[in-house]
Amino acid sequence: MAPVFAHGALRLYLLALLESGPKHGYELIKALKERFGGTYSPSAGTIYPRLGKLEEEGLVATESAGRRTNYHITASGIAELNRRRDELAGVESEISASVRRLADNLREDIRSNMRGLRADLAATAEAARSAALAPDFKMPGRFPAENQRSLKEAEMMLQAFRDELRAELRTHVGREPISPVALETLRTVLEQAGASIRSSLRL
Repeated sequence: MAPVFAHGALRLYLLALLESGPKHGYELIKALKERFGGTYSPSAGTIYPRLGKLEEEGLVATESAGRRTNYHITASGIAELNRRRDELAGVESEISASVRRLADNLREDIRSNMRGLRADLAATAEAARSAALAPDFKMPGRFPAENQRSLKEAEMMLQAFRDELRAELRTHVGREPISPVALETLRTVLEQAGASIRSSLRL
């Protein structure tokens, strides 16, 4: 993230996030994660020292809210933000570009992994076809019960995968929305997995 949050950029962006109202540290971390579409989540060790520096400079102030500490921007912080609006616009532009790069890299990683999966499936299918052509191989069509067992096993694998992934998605949504990048990743993976499985069945 160094190219995005260069010197002073993260501190400036924290001020911008606080302009809309007081927030505690976790809310700021979550807001940054959402802004990056889930592709980047700053650690507490990254955020809190910068908030502390902003407080030392009088740009933010703190107030207790139960067991949490809320940060709010001060008049000096607003003045600082106003002086640097052009720079803030540049940071926003760099964040957008960074999100696109991260999403592109993620999609390329997925495509690369799926190419490897397709190659593995093709190799497995070819081995099965070679075995089927061997003289001592018994044609599956003569054993409908075996066919039924293999179909049932395949269906059970698909059902188990669906149930497990659905449970994980529901657990995630209970905490926070699914980011656009995660949704696009899910769509890409499922489409490519389906294509790979159909291709292996045709071999």
